[in-house]
Amino acid sequence: MTPKEIFEDQIATRLQNPAQQAKAKEIDAVYQFNVNGDDGGQWVVDLKECKVSAGTAAAADCTITVGSADFVNLVQGKVPGPQLFMMGKLQVSGNMGLAMKLGSVLGG
Repeated sequence: MTPKEIFEDQIATRLQNPAQQAKAKEIDAVYQFNVNGDDGGQWVVDLKECKVSAGTAAAADCTITVGSADFVNLVQGKVPGPQLFMMGKLQVSGNMGLAMKLGSVLGG
């Protein structure tokens, strides 16, 4: 599994579900993901519009920077986000409160 598959298949598909859209709109934020390393890239998860796109957001509420393998392990539940953060493998800028809601964004 690659970050591209996670963003463009899993998360994008999940955001098409009306129940997930209601949850997303409660968070009401734009996340910028910068995934480094093999299969990395940049993606925007816009919970205001319930869409995922490749590229960057001009005004993201929360920016997450993480390595590709760590991101995949995070989404698969193999390693908790706070552990990656404490180890310096996941960086957050912007609204830290939104980073705490990341589990519901990534894992449903």
